[in-house]
Amino acid sequence: MKQPARVPAARAQQGFTLVEVLVALAIVAIALMAGSQATSALVRNATRQTDVMLGHICAQNELVKTRLARELPSFGDTQSVCEQAGHPYRVVVTVAPLPNPQFRRVDAQVFDEHYPVIRVSTIVGRY
Repeated sequence: MKQPARVPAARAQQGFTLVEVLVALAIVAIALMAGSQATSALVRNATRQTDVMLGHICAQNELVKTRLARELPSFGDTQSVCEQAGHPYRVVVTVAPLPNPQFRRVDAQVFDEHYPVIRVSTIVGRY
């Protein structure tokens, strides 16, 4: 007796299943989020570094003004606006006494809107 012809085995699956595609998309999304966060952190750090550099210039300018006056500055706070690279910074100069009355401590603190950027200090003596 003749045996019936065998049905060929199911063809090997071609393409990807929906679950495989979703897993691949999830992995790509996580990688893109991580890359986006890293890029964002780099931009924030570069902006902060620029603010610190420009703020340092403003603070040094105020301290140089104090030294060029060739007299002991009076105690207290003074404020001014310093514009660097088109960005305004507020500079607060504080003069404080020291144990030796021949010297004064001068602090120049720079603010970007309401946030402190940098503080630079020096000591000024009698000339």
